[in-house]
Amino acid sequence: MVNYEQMCRDSDAESSVPSRAFDTDKDAQTVQDGLYRRLGGSGRVDITFRLNETVRALTTSGIRQRHPSYTDEQVSMAYARLRFGDALMREVWPTQALVDP
Repeated sequence: MVNYEQMCRDSDAESSVPSRAFDTDKDAQTVQDGLYRRLGGSGRVDITFRLNETVRALTTSGIRQRHPSYTDEQVSMAYARLRFGDALMREVWPTQALVDP
């Protein structure tokens, strides 16, 4: 089992994020870092948004598989519940019943 806290301590005392993934070879990480640098800020932001949309699509697909009778609105509410938690859901939509994700 991977000890994330130990990885963080070993990687960089200034950061809580490891300097490289535990399953990535140092040379491969160097190549990947160079590619990300060449993308520039806008390229990295584009990747971030595309990854976010992929996670959203996979999550909503899973909700639809678990609950095939859900309407689009129920799928959206189930996704919001997963993403934001019960407390925020109740605060934002106080009259709306919580939908199982």
